[in-house]
Order: sequence, then structure tokens, then C-alpha cells
Amino acid sequence: MIVAQAKPIEDIVTMIDRYDKIILAGCKACVAVCAAGGEKEVGILASAITLARKRDGRAIEIREVTLERQCDPEYVEQIRGFAGDYQAVLSIACGVGVQYMAEHYKTIPALPGLNTSFMGGSLEQGVWSERCQGCGQCILHLTGGICPVTRCSKSLFNGPCGGSSKGKCEVSPEMECGWQLIIDRLKALGEFENRFTELFPIKDWSTSRDGGQRKITREDMKA
Repeated sequence: MIVAQAKPIEDIVTMIDRYDKIILAGCKACVAVCAAGGEKEVGILASAITLARKRDGRAIEIREVTLERQCDPEYVEQIRGFAGDYQAVLSIACGVGVQYMAEHYKTIPALPGLNTSFMGGSLEQGVWSERCQGCGQCILHLTGGICPVTRCSKSLFNGPCGGSSKGKCEVSPEMECGWQLIIDRLKALGEFENRFTELFPIKDWSTSRDGGQRKITREDMKA
């Protein structure tokens, strides 16, 4: 899932300073799972903004909505009927959601209430960790299901750098060495001897970051 964090309330109050009527739009997808942008967070943020405005002696009208997803035009269109009555949309979805709001409501400012962080998963209650950088050419079948692009601090493809010690990365004594994890996993699977000596093909990084916007088209799903 996409993991995001709330912007500091001070930053949000400054961002919306010139608006007196806003839509505060949450999202029931990824950001709700990581407790950053779901219905509960919409209510909390609306209250915080209202209190901040009261301290400044100013009123603000907030329309609270929580969409099923903000990365899908079908759901973004659900605020079409009243969006024009407001001066701005404060989105607490990921950056994709903010951009979809901007694309669909071209005369209304779309503002980010979250900082989008990474694609990851939950380690424990209240803790999330990055697992994927969307590199566009997945090699998890070669590395025991552990991603060297994300788990190795240097995104190395040829094994550990030599700077790790006792399974920890030289970057931080608390960070596990991504390649030590891969080696241990391959050994557990009985694939170490074959996989670790296998030459990887040169990675085509253009599938991940070669400038501009990436796009995927499924012809079989097009109307």
C-alpha cells in the first residue's frame, strides 16, 4: 500500500489561510489503512483546523467527505455537485489523489494534507516499512522474495557491498543488510548455490525512472 503521513497542522493552516470555505476530502484506501487519511482522520483534522481558526478569530466552513478512492475518476466525480461552492479542496489522500482532484476540478485549488512517503506494509501496530520502489522490472523471483532495490541502502544487484557487519548495514546499526537477508532466505529455500552465482541481466532502469510520467495500458480492459 501507499504509506503517507499527515503534514504538521501549522503547515496546513498556512496553506489554507486565504480560504474560508473548503472541502476536506479523505480516502478509504491506502491512507486509511495507515491511519493518515481515512474518515476518522478527516474528522480530527477538521476539528484541528476549526480550533486553529477560532484562535485567530476567523471562521471557516469545512465540508467533510471521505471517498472510496481518490485515484479513480469514478469516485473523484462524486463531489462534482457541490465542489463549485467551495474555494479549495484539501485532500488527505496520497499525491495521486491530490493530482486527480486538480485534474478534475480545474478552477479549484487542490491542496495536499499529507506527505506521501513510500509503498510498504505494516510491521506492527503503528509501524510501516518500505518494501517496493516501483522499479518496473521485478526480480523478486531471483532474490528469494526480498527486494535489493529497496532493502539494500545502495540498491546493489551484485551482492553485499562489504560494508555490512553481523547482518547490519553500515548506514545504521539498526538497519538489516538487504543482501544478508537475501542470502539467508536463499539458503533457507535451498537455492543459494544456484541463485547466488547466477548472473543477473543488466537492469533496464528506464522502466522506473527515465524522466516523465510512466503509464500502463491494458487494451483488454478498455471500453
